[in-house]
Amino acid sequence: MRVLVTGGSGFLGSHLSRALLTKNYEVLCLDNFITSSKSSIEDLLDNKKFELIRHDVTIPINVEVDAIFNLACPASPVHYQKDPVQTTKTNIIGATNVLDLATKLNVPVLQASTSEIYGDPEISPQGEEYWGNVNPIGMRSCYDEGKRVAETLFFDYHRQYGTKIKVIRIFNTYGPAMQFNDGRVVSNFILQALENKPITIYGEGTQTRSFCYVSDLIEGMLKYMFATVDVPGPINLGNPNEVSIGQLAQLIIKLTNSNSQIEYRQLPHDDPKQRRPLINKASEILGWNPTIDLEEGLKKTIADFKSRLTF
Repeated sequence: MRVLVTGGSGFLGSHLSRALLTKNYEVLCLDNFITSSKSSIEDLLDNKKFELIRHDVTIPINVEVDAIFNLACPASPVHYQKDPVQTTKTNIIGATNVLDLATKLNVPVLQASTSEIYGDPEISPQGEEYWGNVNPIGMRSCYDEGKRVAETLFFDYHRQYGTKIKVIRIFNTYGPAMQFNDGRVVSNFILQALENKPITIYGEGTQTRSFCYVSDLIEGMLKYMFATVDVPGPINLGNPNEVSIGQLAQLIIKLTNSNSQIEYRQLPHDDPKQRRPLINKASEILGWNPTIDLEEGLKKTIADFKSRLTF
């Protein structure tokens, strides 16, 4: 089976590509390298079952594949707010292009949607039936609303053309190979702690997140894509164990034996106060539950950062 992974050199895309190759799939990796680096998949380039195409998903592409994972989109506020117009285009035009391809080939296509669908939620935990609380004109809207429209397109293609869709909503994910400058809270805190710099917390640190280790997430994605059940989704994938940002900072300081102090800054607009997935669907339909707890996952991630850092 030949599998297309758009955004294949990104954090999740590179992990997914490796997992697919391990399971003996052929992988066609598509990326424009706007927010990722070729170095993230450099070790795969000599693999005969791996092919790299430099291409922007907003431009139609014709390839022969048996399944599609659509991961193409900047996923951290620093990156997606840098060029919000292109972020919106990637979410909407990119989704249209992969859906056209999947429909033409009659192959399943998995959309990597996001917990940002829920915005600043008014209920917790967030289940798939919750419609969310999203600001349509804020700084995060290019990503939040872009992903919401992408989901609309996926379900309309499914209803109108019978396209085989699978939609997942990814909650905060972390692990080895995260970029140092990607703006995500785990990578920011680890890097600051290892360099004994102040750890910057936006707001009072009381806002909560639920962090899923990358190998758990990839397992969930693979189970869903290749499951025999015909369920279009959406399905939440994430770790339901909730932790405050302040607690995360203290844990990373402890695990890195850092001298860093915490520095508080103004909370950005529309920053969600809570994130916690309800994963009953994933558990019941896919038999999937995360297995790596936060401390274990952070130790692995910190070790990876140390191996790549030059002090």
